[in-house]
Amino acid sequence: MRRTKKIVPVAALLALAACAPSTGGQAGTTKADAKPLPSASVDAAFDLNALIEAAKKEGSVLVYDSSGDIEEVAKAFTAKYGIAMEGVKSDTPQTAEKMTREHAADNVTIDAAMYEDGGVLMGQLIPQGIVQTWVPADLQDQILPEDRNPLRALSKATVFAYNTKLSPGGCPIRNIWDLTDREWSGKLVMQDPLGKPTVLSFFTQLDSHGNQALEQAYQARYGEPLKTAEKSAAYEWIKRLAANKPVLTGSDEDISGAVGAPAAADKKIGFMSISKFRNNEDKGYTQATCEGMAPFAGFSYPKYVAVAAKSKHPNAAKLYAHFIMTEEGVKHEIGEGGTSGNSTVKPLVTPAGLSDWKGQLFHTDPKSLVSDLQNRQVVSDFWRVNHR
Repeated sequence: MRRTKKIVPVAALLALAACAPSTGGQAGTTKADAKPLPSASVDAAFDLNALIEAAKKEGSVLVYDSSGDIEEVAKAFTAKYGIAMEGVKSDTPQTAEKMTREHAADNVTIDAAMYEDGGVLMGQLIPQGIVQTWVPADLQDQILPEDRNPLRALSKATVFAYNTKLSPGGCPIRNIWDLTDREWSGKLVMQDPLGKPTVLSFFTQLDSHGNQALEQAYQARYGEPLKTAEKSAAYEWIKRLAANKPVLTGSDEDISGAVGAPAAADKKIGFMSISKFRNNEDKGYTQATCEGMAPFAGFSYPKYVAVAAKSKHPNAAKLYAHFIMTEEGVKHEIGEGGTSGNSTVKPLVTPAGLSDWKGQLFHTDPKSLVSDLQNRQVVSDFWRVNHR
């Protein structure tokens, strides 16, 4: 079992409240003040050997990530370069808060971070100069232009999963609207959207470019067009889902345990990260993606790497960014499935039931991530009102 280290959220300090990132609502970034991101930094005379030597002189690097896989990355980084790297698991909102406060206090300890919350990264942290994007010049041609600013290290997925032992014939649900039926009341286990930025982003992204697919799925499920008083099919689905009493947790590990553990006796559907499919091998769980689910079996989202603008180990931080953009580094993050931001790195593992990454998933549009942040409070309030 991988051991992970949890970080206690930094206490709210009134004197610094104005500069803290808004991870829950619209404050701090509006449509009127959203501006193009500063250009990514690319060293004109890049020399990897020189960077390694400079990083060794700095001696260490600290990287925060929402996944415990960062500890495996740290071991591989240290083994390769002889530089002490510490990888710390920390939820994305807490990481953003801590980096903001460290920057304001000129007391930076976090050198680099992996960000799932692209909205906060692109809408606040980069524009405010708290973090910056550095692109390894020697790998630039292997990274698609749209993935360079911010720098996409990889993409992961959250999927609807089921217990293959309890449902040997396949996933017991075939349509995303099934989850809103009374039959599945209280049987969906998912992270609380109010504490999970990627799920909130999924909701807002559904509203921006998923309504047609949801309408078609409804028609296929019920044999008639969707009629709703809400603003869109996405909001109607979110409303019905929230009202159907999903079981909310604070971690994907809890979801995985509820769905796929050997002792599980009730058929439940989990909405969880594919990283938890490692439990099949590590713990004897029996879980797989709901393959064939209409209109999609989950969603993919980008995960970015950013360097602290005031890092005390800037060269080591850059070397980490270089490392995570190679197969040798990113393989620890995509071990249970995912795609690298380096186009030459091929998928290493196909998660159970997720054979077609492109076709089975709803894909987050990075161009809409700042808009997601702007609309986050609206969808949060909508969920809160309907989940009683």
